[in-house]
Amino acid sequence: MYVVIFRARIRQLDEDYRRSAERLRELALGRYGCLAFHALSEGEEEIALSYWPDEAAIRAWNNDPEHRQAQQLGRERWYAWHRVEVAQIERAYGAAP
Repeated sequence: MYVVIFRARIRQLDEDYRRSAERLRELALGRYGCLAFHALSEGEEEIALSYWPDEAAIRAWNNDPEHRQAQQLGRERWYAWHRVEVAQIERAYGAAP
């Protein structure tokens, strides 16, 4: 299993962002095999964690036309900067589902 960690400094989040984020979450989970998606913001910082079965699913998601358009809007309007990290999960344990 893999995790994609998206970190960003928020510039301005508007109604277009909220609609886009909701749509992209649906696409990731429904079409591209995303196992779970969690996003939080605190002050001017945002972090999103998405969990994927393999790198092929991550690549397919990254190449989705709607996702690409949202990435462009993110660079132009929504975020001052962003960083994406991809990591393979070697072990997971605990009581949460």
